[in-house]
Amino acid sequence: MSAKIRYTDEPLGKLKVVPNFLPAPEDSGFGEEGVKVTLALSKRSVEFFKREAAKHNTQYQRMIRRLLDAYAEHHEQPQDPHVRRTRRQRVA
Repeated sequence: MSAKIRYTDEPLGKLKVVPNFLPAPEDSGFGEEGVKVTLALSKRSVEFFKREAAKHNTQYQRMIRRLLDAYAEHHEQPQDPHVRRTRRQRVA
């Protein structure tokens, strides 16, 4: 059994408010269709994700998938909100 926590009324020091960075439940992508792929990654990258996943009690594959999803989402948005991406049409 661990020691009982004793709370004190001491100053906390300089605090920093961390903005909420978690996506809303409707934006979390739970309903998205998954596609299995075979991909060779560097050993260093896989070991990094395994360590980070262990710290956060999650699966490393899930962390990699979410990182790739965030990257794709960021880059598929136009940089200028007034510019719409369109496909170039071939003229016959």
